[in-house]
Amino acid sequence: MTERACDEKAIVVDGLVKRFGDFTAVDGVSFDVCKGEIFGFLGPNGSGKSTTIRMLCGLLTPTAGNASVAGLDVVTQARQIQSRIGYMSQKFSLYDDLTVMENLLFFAGVYKVKPDRVEQRIGAVLDLANLTADSNTLTGTLSVGYKQRLALASAVVHEPDVLFLDEPTSGVDPVSRRRFWDLIDSLARTGVTVLVTTHVMEEAEYCNRLVMIDKGRRVALGSAAELKQGYAFEVLEIRTRDVMNAMRVAENWPDVVEAALFGEDLHITCRENTRTTLQWQERFAKAGVSIQSVKPVEVTLEDVFVSLVASAEGTTGA
Repeated sequence: MTERACDEKAIVVDGLVKRFGDFTAVDGVSFDVCKGEIFGFLGPNGSGKSTTIRMLCGLLTPTAGNASVAGLDVVTQARQIQSRIGYMSQKFSLYDDLTVMENLLFFAGVYKVKPDRVEQRIGAVLDLANLTADSNTLTGTLSVGYKQRLALASAVVHEPDVLFLDEPTSGVDPVSRRRFWDLIDSLARTGVTVLVTTHVMEEAEYCNRLVMIDKGRRVALGSAAELKQGYAFEVLEIRTRDVMNAMRVAENWPDVVEAALFGEDLHITCRENTRTTLQWQERFAKAGVSIQSVKPVEVTLEDVFVSLVASAEGTTGA
């Protein structure tokens, strides 16, 4: 995919590399993020997402390549960058023995919010996170979803230009996750640039664009719709009581690119599907597997990602 044209780029990453001894955690990653964009940074655990985030935040020095955040160089202007960004990690950096208000006052001090602005800014982020009624509640008694909203409020109390969210919805229930993404959307509408890392592919649907990485390398860049539109295969949902055996059988068929468990069902990716439902049932039956149903399903970003990774590793011939 080509880079999106925009009037102002909040983040520019060009050939970024980070090595730890003989291990390359980030291997030549490049992408741009527009001002006010919600940009997803997707990949499995250990793919290099968090390492890239730490370099962009000025916490790690790149081994090679260049990057800038809010117009500032991540190497030579790392200290200035840290005053222009907000950061929220998957492990909440809150103090359980402080109230919601006390945590916000603490982070306002850490981010050096001007004294005459502290009251207004805390009021604004309490309203943003819908925590005004809980301002005097002890943080340790909050649910995970409420702590998540407080962590986000703490990360934006100083009005950062760029907000980094590193696996922010880890361990959060679906309802709280949806509410959290509503908060992210409201921030982006005010002009805040949001870069969010996740290994939950469904969350990428909320992003304007996303980059997928695997083993430190970029494998795709574009909107969710663009990436799915470029998917060359068809995905079928196979429902059977013998799902493991069905997967083993399907993996050996030359027209099946990939077979994987999807909940209680089997998803198989086909290069070209010319068979009817009955023909698929007969095909499995000849292999000794009884199936209940076969139907095409909408391609997911997880399907796209698996295919791209396999193609990059030369396992599909696609």
